[in-house]
Amino acid sequence: MRVRLPDGSTRELPEGSTAGDLAAAIGPRLAAAAVAAKVDGHAVDLSAPLVDGASVAVVTPDSDAGRDVLRHSTAHVMAQAVLRLWPGAHFAIGPVIADGFYYDFELPGGAHFTDDDLARIDATMREIIAEDQPFVRHELTVEEGLEAFADQPFKQEIIRAVVDAPAIVSTYENSAAFTDLCRGPHVPATGRLGHFKLMRVAGAYWRGDEKRTQLQRIYGTAWESDVALEQHLVRLEEAERRDHRKLGLELDLFSFPDEIGSGLAVFHPKGGIVRMEMEAYARRRHVEAGYQFVYSPHITKGSLFEESGHLEWFADGMYPPMELDGGTSYYLKPMNCPFHILVYRSSQRSYRELPMRLFEFGSVYRYEKSGVVHGLTRVRGMTQDDAHIFCTREQMEGELDSLLTFVLGLLSDYGLDDFWLELSTKPEGKAVGTDAEWDSATASLRRVAEGRGLELALDEGGGAFYGPKVSVQARDAIGRSWQLSTIQVDFQLPQRFGLEYKGADNARHRPVMIHRALFGSVERFFGVLLEHYAGNLPTWLSPEQVRVLPVRDDHVAYAEHVLGRFVAEGIRSGMEDAAEPLGTRIRKAKLEKVPYVLVVGNDDVAAGTVGVNRRGDDRPRRGVPLPDAVAGVKRDVQGRWTAPTAGPDASDVA
Repeated sequence: MRVRLPDGSTRELPEGSTAGDLAAAIGPRLAAAAVAAKVDGHAVDLSAPLVDGASVAVVTPDSDAGRDVLRHSTAHVMAQAVLRLWPGAHFAIGPVIADGFYYDFELPGGAHFTDDDLARIDATMREIIAEDQPFVRHELTVEEGLEAFADQPFKQEIIRAVVDAPAIVSTYENSAAFTDLCRGPHVPATGRLGHFKLMRVAGAYWRGDEKRTQLQRIYGTAWESDVALEQHLVRLEEAERRDHRKLGLELDLFSFPDEIGSGLAVFHPKGGIVRMEMEAYARRRHVEAGYQFVYSPHITKGSLFEESGHLEWFADGMYPPMELDGGTSYYLKPMNCPFHILVYRSSQRSYRELPMRLFEFGSVYRYEKSGVVHGLTRVRGMTQDDAHIFCTREQMEGELDSLLTFVLGLLSDYGLDDFWLELSTKPEGKAVGTDAEWDSATASLRRVAEGRGLELALDEGGGAFYGPKVSVQARDAIGRSWQLSTIQVDFQLPQRFGLEYKGADNARHRPVMIHRALFGSVERFFGVLLEHYAGNLPTWLSPEQVRVLPVRDDHVAYAEHVLGRFVAEGIRSGMEDAAEPLGTRIRKAKLEKVPYVLVVGNDDVAAGTVGVNRRGDDRPRRGVPLPDAVAGVKRDVQGRWTAPTAGPDASDVA
């Protein structure tokens, strides 16, 4: 038989050859490194037999797909170790997550893991790895699966949910004492593992439902080498230092009061300034790009979301209805699009009005389970910088291209410049519209995305129920990817709402609708920027841009004069008197991440100068004429953003 390789070449193999045989035929180094394979796009074990004409890619551990295999295999070993240490424990699910894995357990007698238990589990895992147990796949009927996991209630619930025909479940056995329910693939044997670390223990409800059993979750990470593992742990330390929740508290930017509820943020005055500047600049750029501003209410009758289809497709993510006006159901809005559709439909439209670009900073509410809310990056109440563009079919591709240009340019103004794109296609079984409409929209998005010259990843089946989308992913200062902007093509909502425009031929036509969120949400983008800059926001976004420090009390009058000059130029400035030693006050300003600390003493009073301590500079500049200092800060503000930096250490007192 003959199989096709990723580079387009083919390889001839004997009938019955496996993916592992292919790796060996290509070369011994690849055979030694291989952990799995992809056959016609599907991940399989190296022991999987190949068929004539298949497209095959050998998966190595230094790839994303390979790391997923390592992590999932390590999760199985962790589950085996827990059951070896706690006979009678129940195990639930152990998926791969970003940079790691977890597994959920219910221990006998309601016991709980402690941090000391992680060391015991780690040691037992390494014993299992040293035993080099092979991973062996079996396929069972549902009845056989239920019998095999007769003492595991969570596995039985998963098996009973299998409805595919034929109803087959797969398991992996890596010792006579341990079998797990799993699709695979896995490494050939446990001896291929070992570069891992167990991170922490947490609580988790079964199926994420707080009304169900609370389980014990162990998080871990696994990599292809000790070097890669160590690099990841260093990145985690840096990420912890940059955690926006910690910075938000330290810098007095926002909070999540218990009195309000989980996932609902309150922005304090300093955070309010940052948010105001973020939104003000975005508004200005949207006006320049021809957007029209609209505003919509926070609640609406349920009939609007019935017409849009959101109650059918999105009800689980919405807050329960409120019964008002004699029994009419009102919902907090989870998105803005139906409101913008009503603005379009409020009068007869002509082709001369298209493209019509409507924009709103619209607050929306989504019922996220309490276990998944996370600071500003996963909230229940958010403000989306939402735009909806109504255009003709002929305008669609050009509008998509200009949209992507606008999105990438505006994100760059906030200091993000390392982008990649993801194209999400039609979800199976959860989509409306014809295949022809989906194919047309997907093809246009693909052409526009490919025209950027950026890395483009395919997200099969990841589109919304009404259309495909391109997502803009941005890497931050420490290399993490964040999904930010989305651009979605929609042929369906214009049909559901009967939208029309009168064409040049005087006939009525259906517009295309493009959904676009640029920040994604203001809250989430705020958190991303805070972590990207490690709290050292660029001068134009900083709540306090300049702080003036008189050396002694007799310099206060001149310090107030300096302060007044900056305030008169619209620079957000403050002053701290000489009640504390100068070094203490400088240290405090640096901890509060003020971009410019200006010190004034005897020489400055006499000469009309200031000492400039600029965040990130190696040493302060002395004797800077006051007009030059003001002009320098203004140039910094007008420059819009600066490269992210850790900033000077708080101990570096000028």
